[in-house]
Amino acid sequence: MLDMASEIHMLEPMCLIENTEEQLVINQQALGILSAITQPVVVVAIVGLYRTGKSYLMNKLAGKKTGFSLGSTVQSHTKGIWMWCVPHPQKPGYTLVLLDTEGLEDVEKGDNQNDCWIFALAILLSSTFIYNSIGTINQQAMDQLHYVTELTDLIKSKSSPEQSDVDDSANFVGFFPTFVWALRDFSLDLEANGKPITADEYLEHSLTLKKGSDKKSKSYNEPRFCIRTFFPKRKCFVFDRPAQRKYLSKLETIREEDLSGEFVEQVAEFTSYILSYSNVKTLSGGIIVNGPRLQNLVLTYINAIRSGELPCMENAVLTLAQIENSAAVQKAIEHYEEQMNQKVQLPTETLQELLDLHRPIESEAIEVFIKNSFKDVDQKFQKKLGEQLIVKRDAFIKKNMDVSSARCSDLLEDIFGPLEEEVKQGTFSKPGGYYLFLRRKQELEKKYNQAPGKGLQAEETLKKYFESKDDVAETLLKTDQSLTEAAKEIEVERIKTEAAEAANRDLAEKQKKYELMMAEKEKSYQEHVKQLTEKMQQEREQLIAEHNKMIALKLQEQERLLKEGFQNESRRLRQEINSIQLRQPPRKCTIL
Repeated sequence: MLDMASEIHMLEPMCLIENTEEQLVINQQALGILSAITQPVVVVAIVGLYRTGKSYLMNKLAGKKTGFSLGSTVQSHTKGIWMWCVPHPQKPGYTLVLLDTEGLEDVEKGDNQNDCWIFALAILLSSTFIYNSIGTINQQAMDQLHYVTELTDLIKSKSSPEQSDVDDSANFVGFFPTFVWALRDFSLDLEANGKPITADEYLEHSLTLKKGSDKKSKSYNEPRFCIRTFFPKRKCFVFDRPAQRKYLSKLETIREEDLSGEFVEQVAEFTSYILSYSNVKTLSGGIIVNGPRLQNLVLTYINAIRSGELPCMENAVLTLAQIENSAAVQKAIEHYEEQMNQKVQLPTETLQELLDLHRPIESEAIEVFIKNSFKDVDQKFQKKLGEQLIVKRDAFIKKNMDVSSARCSDLLEDIFGPLEEEVKQGTFSKPGGYYLFLRRKQELEKKYNQAPGKGLQAEETLKKYFESKDDVAETLLKTDQSLTEAAKEIEVERIKTEAAEAANRDLAEKQKKYELMMAEKEKSYQEHVKQLTEKMQQEREQLIAEHNKMIALKLQEQERLLKEGFQNESRRLRQEINSIQLRQPPRKCTIL
C-alpha cells in the first residue's frame, strides 16, 4: 500500500519479483509504484543464506521495527525479491529503495537455478549490495558465495558477441555496486598477529590469495579473486549475537534493552554507513536512475532471463534509451507547440517575422530533447525530432497564411461590399462610369491597404479578389460610350502591363520565400549540431572519467596482488586493464 500523503512512501514492503516453480514473475503493482517515483533512487539490496537475519537489517534501514517478514522458523520466508520504497532519511529529494531477497540455498527448493538469478539481479539493480552471512569468513563462507564466481556466466556487460569473457567481465567494475559483507553472530576477536584490526582489514585479510596452481588452491582463490576484481569498493561489518537464544525468534518485537548493547551499536553503525555512503543508482554514461528507469531495468532483465538469454547491461541501457528518447521527442514537440501557441500572435506581417519567433522556441525544444535523452545511437531520435519540428513549423506557416487569408477576405467583403452593390444597381453603367468605378476602386484599395493586422497574405488575397472581379471591370470598359476604341485599347494594354508586373512581383516573392526557407533550414541544422556537439562532449568527458576510474581501481588491485606476490593473477588483471584502455572513447564526435 502507498501512503496517500506521499507518492513514494510505502507503508509496507511488496513483492517485486516472485520466484514461482516455473519462472521469475514481475509484480505489476510494484512496477506501478516505481513508475511514480520521479526522484533519483538509492538502491540497497541484501542477499545471503536463508534464515540469517537479512530482513531485520533491512527493516532497520527503513527505520521500522517490522516490515520485511522475518519468519520465526527454519523455513525460508521471503520468496523472490521484495521491495520497500521510502523517502531517504538523510538525502532530501531522493528515494531509498530496499530490496530484500529470498534466502539462498534453501533445502526445500529442488532447483536452485533461480538462486543464481536472484543473486545476479540484486547486483544489477542495486547501488549497494549487502552479503549477509553467519559467523566468520572461512572457506565454508567462501564456498557458499560461489555465485560470485558464476557472474560471468550470468551477466553480460556488452552485447557484442565477438568480445571475449575477459573483455566483458572487465567492465563489471564499471557498474557493479559497492560490496558490503555483514557478518552475523561474529564471535572472534578482531586481531591479526596479536594486533587489533578493523572489520575492513579483517575482510581484506580474508580475501588474501593462496600461492599454488593445484586444484585446491584455484578453488580457494577463485571466489576471493572475483570479489577483489569485481568489487573494488568493499566494506565489512561484524555483529555480535543480538540476544539470548530464547529471544532470537522474536527479534522484531524484542525491546531495545533486551538486545546486546554491542549489537545495538553495531546495527547503528551499519545503518549510518549504508544511509550516508550508498550512492544513487547510476548507469554507464553517468545516467541517474529514477523510479521509471529502475522499473524498465527490472522488465528488461527479467525478460532476458525468461527468454533464455543473459541479462546484458548494455542492452538494458539501450532499451531504456529507446523508451526515454522517444518520450523526449514527444516532450520537445509538446514544448514547441505550447510555446508557439502562447508566444506567436497570428497572423504575422511577414514570413520572416514568424521565423524569427520560431527560431528561439525551436532551440528550446532541441534543448528539452537533449536534456531528456541519452545514448541516441546515430542520432536516430534527434533526426526524428528535426523532421517533426519541420512538420510543426510548416503547419504554423500554413496556419499563419490561412488566418491572414481569412482575415483579409473578411476585410475585403466589408470594404468592397458596397462597391459590388453599386455595380449591381448599375451606378457605373453610364458614360464615364468606367473611370468613376476605377477611382472608387482605388479609394477602397487604399483603405484596405491602411487597415492593420491583415498579415502576410494581404497582397495575395487582394490580387485574387481583383482577379475574380476582372469581368466586371472588363464589361464596364466595353460598355462605356464616352471612351473611344483607341482609349479602350490603351486601357487594355495598361491592365496587361499591371498584370505582368504583378506576376513578376509574385515570382520574386516566391524566390525570396525559397531563399528564406533554405536559410532557415541551415540555421536549424546548425542549432541541432551546436547543442548535440555540447552534449556529446559532456558524454565523452563522462565516459573518459568512468574509464579512468575503472582503470584506477583495477591498477590499485593489481598493485595489491603484486605486493602479495601473485604474478599470474596480476597479469590476468593487467589483461583486463589493457582491454578497458583499448576501448577509450573516441576523441572526435561524429554528428548528424
